[in-house]
Parts: sequence; structure tokens; C-alpha cells
Amino acid sequence: METQGSAVTQGQRWSWGGLASGIACLLLLLGAVTVQSAVAGGATDAMKSTIDEVLKIIQDKELKQPGRAEERRRRLEQVVGDRFDYQEMSRRAMGAHWNTLSDKDKEEFVALFRTLLTNSYADKVESYSGEGVQYINERTEKDYAEVRTKVLTGKIEIPLDYRLLNKGNDWRVYDVVVDGVSLVNNYRGQFSKILRSSTYADLVDQLRQKSDKIKAQ
Repeated sequence: METQGSAVTQGQRWSWGGLASGIACLLLLLGAVTVQSAVAGGATDAMKSTIDEVLKIIQDKELKQPGRAEERRRRLEQVVGDRFDYQEMSRRAMGAHWNTLSDKDKEEFVALFRTLLTNSYADKVESYSGEGVQYINERTEKDYAEVRTKVLTGKIEIPLDYRLLNKGNDWRVYDVVVDGVSLVNNYRGQFSKILRSSTYADLVDQLRQKSDKIKAQ
């Protein structure tokens, strides 16, 4: 299992299926039923607020109609986007390379990265079947917090932790750790390998192609 800051192996280089599974776990929580809650803090309350909004959309019978599929997806993307800080996630995923990009390139990358992530999880919402989530605890240090949870599906417990940053008195997610593996670190390892052997333009092209492929599936 990859540890924080480590590089992925060659075989993992573009393991989009595995990363998409991580996103699926993320949405599993965002559509979950709370079965137990620890003492809540501000970051936990923020996550619960988002979970409630997502659950409301998922369970809306009107939005389940075939003709409203796109509207349902847009609403889900909006709610998740209001809680997830895609720019911060992009900055961390790019590491030191982020500072070499122009403002225009940064804007382009954030848009592509967001599209990749949303395309990865969009269809997974349909598999929601009332899985449970246990809130374990919340750790806070100044403007940073980590909300630790477990997704409960059958006899399997999947540790899933949210890392949040307080921006303007609002807690925003900048990383998700699925069973000990950081989503941002995983992407950073892959992006770094590509940038060491190729160009930023090639990375952007690959991001666009992978996002389109996932969307077409």
C-alpha cells in the first residue's frame, strides 16, 4: 500500500480504474445513512450538511426519471463542488510543478481535474443502496481538520477519511484517504512521473482523453 508522499510503481502509473473505485467509495459515503456519530465538530457538521444534500437528491423520485438524468447529475456536481476545493486538490496533486504554471494553465488544469473526478464518480451514484457510515472522530489543528469515518457495506468496513481546510469560515475538502491511500498523493505520483518524462501539454492531453473515456463508458 502506498504511503504518503511515495511514488506509485510503473504498473500503477495510470491506474484509473483503481482511482475511480476510490471515488466510488467517496460517493458511497456521500449517499450513506448515518448509523453512528461521534461528537461532531465544525468540519463534521460541514460534511454532514453535504451528505444530507446529496442524499436528498439521490432519493428524489422526480429526479430519477430518465429525462432528468442530466439535471440530477448537475445538482450532485454542484453540491459536491461546493464542499470540495478542486483548486486546492489540483495544487496538491501537481506538487512543485504547480508553481511553474501560468494562471491560464492553472485554470485549465483545475477544470480538467474536476471533470476527471466528476466523470469518475457520476455513474456510481446509481449503485447507492443505503450503505451505512460510522463517524469515528474529528481532529482539528488551526485551519486544518480530518473527519474519520468508516463505510459499512455488508461485513466489510472501509476506512474513509476527509481532510479539510477552513477557508472563509467554510470547511472545504482537499483530500480523501480511502483505506489509508491518499487520493491526492496517488495522483501526484502519477502526474510527477509523466512530467519527468514528458511535457505539461502531454499531461493535459492524457487527462482529457482519460476523462472522455470514463464519460463514454
